[in-house]
Amino acid sequence: MPETTTEQTGIRQLPMHVPTDGLPDRITVYEVGARDGLQNEKTVVPVEVKAEFLDRLADAGLATLEATSFVHPKWVPQLADAADLLERLDRRDGIDYPVLVPNERGLDRALDAGVRHIAIFASATETFARKNLNRTLDEQFTMFAPVVKRARGEGLRVRAYVSMAFGDPWEGAVPPAQVAAVGKRLVEMGCWQLSLGDTVGTGTPGHAEAVIDACVAAGIGTDALAVHFHDTYGQALANTLAALRCGVTTVDASAGGLGGCPYAASATGNLATEDLVWMLDGLGIAHGADLEALVATSAWMAGKLGRPSPSRVVRALNG
Repeated sequence: MPETTTEQTGIRQLPMHVPTDGLPDRITVYEVGARDGLQNEKTVVPVEVKAEFLDRLADAGLATLEATSFVHPKWVPQLADAADLLERLDRRDGIDYPVLVPNERGLDRALDAGVRHIAIFASATETFARKNLNRTLDEQFTMFAPVVKRARGEGLRVRAYVSMAFGDPWEGAVPPAQVAAVGKRLVEMGCWQLSLGDTVGTGTPGHAEAVIDACVAAGIGTDALAVHFHDTYGQALANTLAALRCGVTTVDASAGGLGGCPYAASATGNLATEDLVWMLDGLGIAHGADLEALVATSAWMAGKLGRPSPSRVVRALNG
């Protein structure tokens, strides 16, 4: 057995816990690695690897694992095995396995698979709604309304992603009030949570505060908000900290920093779960995850994908 050096032992004792005022005591990490993290991979990941990935993430203490999407295989071939994955998966008590559904057909498939929590994917901008949903900004609500109504009638929880909430590569800056107006309609439709998505990673901390403040001014409580930051410009952790200071307690993250949006070429990886957990540990904020188990899981998946993990913490602790 290799000898453990003093330097390695010291690293494992870090980060030093130094709480600061104005932050929550505990947050929920909404893990999206198996869906958003893998959906843009060009090489199809075998279904048994995806199932093991989810099992390893559960072993690492994460209690919310977005498993897959029932999108048409033509649009996201990586997720064509959604039904097979859910059939193979050992869905554990106490672990939530939400799935993304694009429409009523996707909802039918989710219900057939015994899913109890779904997510829909809305746009904050006209152009992205047309490109991603083939609908106008207003028409998207007509598409989502029967999905949400049926899902709630079946006792399912419905989350709504609001993409391009911090900037659109075609339209540029997106007014926070426009994001809040989209979010309010989704909440009124019956969505229990909104995930505000920085799809191309252009947000900054003050911008994060402005979008959250606009949602609160529109009557959406911070308990109904989550944040989903991409790290294209290195701002994801700073933006997350700003959101926590505003009272948000659900943060989307992807193990190993995997992911991107297949419909927005400039969208690079998600906020890495390990990088988030390192910051939370330093701030003394509870989250339930085991950092070393997460690092081992992301290193394992990076090996399956044949490239190093983009997570800084994974590289530091697994170097």
